[in-house]
Amino acid sequence: MLDRNKIGHEFDPFTVEVERGRLRFFAKAIGEINSIYAEQSAARKVGYSDIPAPPTFLMALDLGGPDMPPVLKLLDMDIGRILHGSQEFEYFGDICAGDTITVTSKIVDMFDKKGGALEFVVCENSYTNQDGELQAKARQTLVYRNLQEK
Repeated sequence: MLDRNKIGHEFDPFTVEVERGRLRFFAKAIGEINSIYAEQSAARKVGYSDIPAPPTFLMALDLGGPDMPPVLKLLDMDIGRILHGSQEFEYFGDICAGDTITVTSKIVDMFDKKGGALEFVVCENSYTNQDGELQAKARQTLVYRNLQEK
């Protein structure tokens, strides 16, 4: 069983630069064809300061930290037994190329199902820009498969 005493644990924040090239690459990878995700002039024409981050790009920012993701190390989780259960995003402002985003993360819940065969770890991340403004939050649920004794 995973250590439920870790609920509420806050990980060290880290800062990531939002790069134009990385935004373009991400948009292309997800099949986004709107020119605002590739051309600075198109983005500015509709009111963005620069190329905006596509809606699910926050997940890519999470990978900019020192540990990927840090909950694996803290809870001593075997990556081969993890499934991505869900992901949801809430936006309060725009994240654009040139922004410096500070990512903070914490474990907000842990529970199990199927008599402990599956454990769920819910983490919440916050994304704050260089001006100290909260731009977004994300909530992710990881599913951990416990090995069953035979």
